[in-house]
Amino acid sequence: MVLGLDIGGTKISSGLFRDGELTDSMEIKTPANSPKEEILETISKQIEAYKHYNLKAIGIGIPGLVDPIHGIIYNLANIPSFHNVNLKKYLEERFGIPVAVNNDANCFALGEYKFGAARIHKHVVGITLGTGIGTGIIANGHLYTGRLCGAGEWGAIPYLDGTFEDYCGSKFFKERYKTSAKKLSVRASEGDQEAIEIFYEFGKHIGELIYRLLLTFAPEAIVIGGSIRKAFPYFEKGVQEVIDAFPYLPISENLKLYVSSSNDSAILGAISLVEENEYLVNNEATINISNPLV
Repeated sequence: MVLGLDIGGTKISSGLFRDGELTDSMEIKTPANSPKEEILETISKQIEAYKHYNLKAIGIGIPGLVDPIHGIIYNLANIPSFHNVNLKKYLEERFGIPVAVNNDANCFALGEYKFGAARIHKHVVGITLGTGIGTGIIANGHLYTGRLCGAGEWGAIPYLDGTFEDYCGSKFFKERYKTSAKKLSVRASEGDQEAIEIFYEFGKHIGELIYRLLLTFAPEAIVIGGSIRKAFPYFEKGVQEVIDAFPYLPISENLKLYVSSSNDSAILGAISLVEENEYLVNNEATINISNPLV
């Protein structure tokens, strides 16, 4: 039995996959501003709550740069003290079972590919829309992570007068319209024309992001997740208008655009990391198993 954890700047979520569904879910607050040792202890205590299940392995998704082979965390912006942390080694020594670690956006994409509507495709991109944006890539049925899981960091790509993160996440609503996607959704559902127009504009920006993803990866499917996905009916029109202008019609016309129906995709992806890491080690790590950053 494999335990999955989704570690974020505000909460740590976990669960087991049993009998075709996620069970025994737990959620605790992340002590994001605490010392590294306290954060490690918090993670460990959450894992200990599942020890009576005789766990086979642990899979963990976490934001930032991650070495998926050695399980080392780098450059974690939302948890200041959690840098250069060998999480895999620490937990394996403490619990005596294998631990797989990867970027949380990659876990979302993997979870949707393994358990969601995208499971019928081989080339998938997962996009999470929340405080920021994250991107995970499935190529030929497996995660493509790049160096230190740095592939697909589209939020940092320059766009208009800022980056895609400025236009495709909650910052767009907060900084440009002094509101939130959630509040605008309520207004849009009531027929408020201003809210509808703001979402249309937002959709155009998401469409521009997808346009570039199509040029870069030519996926068969794109899955949208994150908290803002719930407002998709209000920004779908703007997204589709940009996709319709894509020059290579055999790609864009056959693209499947899904909205995630699960709040647990990242946990399910973390659970799937254990099997995925066996593929990673056998097919990628053998090329250059050394890690100059360690």
